[in-house]
Amino acid sequence: MFDKIAEKEDIMKYVVDTHGLTKIFGKHRAVDCVSLHIKRGEIYGFIGKNGAGKTTFMKMVSGLSAPTSGEIALFGVSGREAEKYHSRIGNLIEQPGLYEGMSAKENLHLKCLALGIHEKGYEEKLLGDVGLRDAKKKKVKQFSLGMKQRLGIAMALAGRPDLLILDEPVNGLDPQGIAEIRDLLLKLKFEKNMTILISSHILEELYKVADTFGVIHKGVLIQELSKEELDQKCRDYTEIKTGDTEKACPVIEELGYHNYKVITADCIHLYDRVAEIGKLNMELAKQGCMVESLQVVQDKLEEYFLELTRD
Repeated sequence: MFDKIAEKEDIMKYVVDTHGLTKIFGKHRAVDCVSLHIKRGEIYGFIGKNGAGKTTFMKMVSGLSAPTSGEIALFGVSGREAEKYHSRIGNLIEQPGLYEGMSAKENLHLKCLALGIHEKGYEEKLLGDVGLRDAKKKKVKQFSLGMKQRLGIAMALAGRPDLLILDEPVNGLDPQGIAEIRDLLLKLKFEKNMTILISSHILEELYKVADTFGVIHKGVLIQELSKEELDQKCRDYTEIKTGDTEKACPVIEELGYHNYKVITADCIHLYDRVAEIGKLNMELAKQGCMVESLQVVQDKLEEYFLELTRD
């Protein structure tokens, strides 16, 4: 009995939980057996090259496209029952659907009418959240690409969704606009406890907001990791090239280094106290360890993902 309760609680903590999700167009597998997990209240960063399958996956979760096979569980509910939870999802996927000849407020008003929302001042509040309050009467055909993106996010937020899905939402935004969207996403997470699935090619920007990362390549989810795990993989480290790792390891341990790894017969990586490279070099020399090279290596976030998705 207690095992069943624990299992149910574990399922409920995921807003999105897919198993073997697959989408095939002709002979092309756009999404290939993806099992992805998004926890309640987190921001999930979805990373992949163009054509990797991000948009197709988001469409299936949103109910805009039917999977070829596999299962999608939403808010702990799977099968046909999960379809009724699509109303709790707001999304901006690809281009926002906007009426060019209408103003921002008029576009948003139509969306609110469709959702049955008649709250006074509701449209102005949403436009203010995305930085468009001063442009509420301006025709959309006069908007820049960035302004259209912001209006699309405002429309996705209409109805107070529990899950927000955003496909490349900062496309076309200037640095100030990107910062404003970042602040908005964090505000939605911390103040509204909103769960957000967001894809972006700006990895450094995605890193600033996401709690968990999923890397998709050619339709396959090749890695899913937390921000803490990503930090471990992308942190700076000291690389020691020496002809005698067996002799160097005891010296390293005597100096209080415990977080290290022997990579090859002549290479050691130290993951602590990278600023003490001079002291380390001196001590190794004192103990008669021949050091061929000693350097601090900085693993960049972008390089790590490029390595993951390299064919």
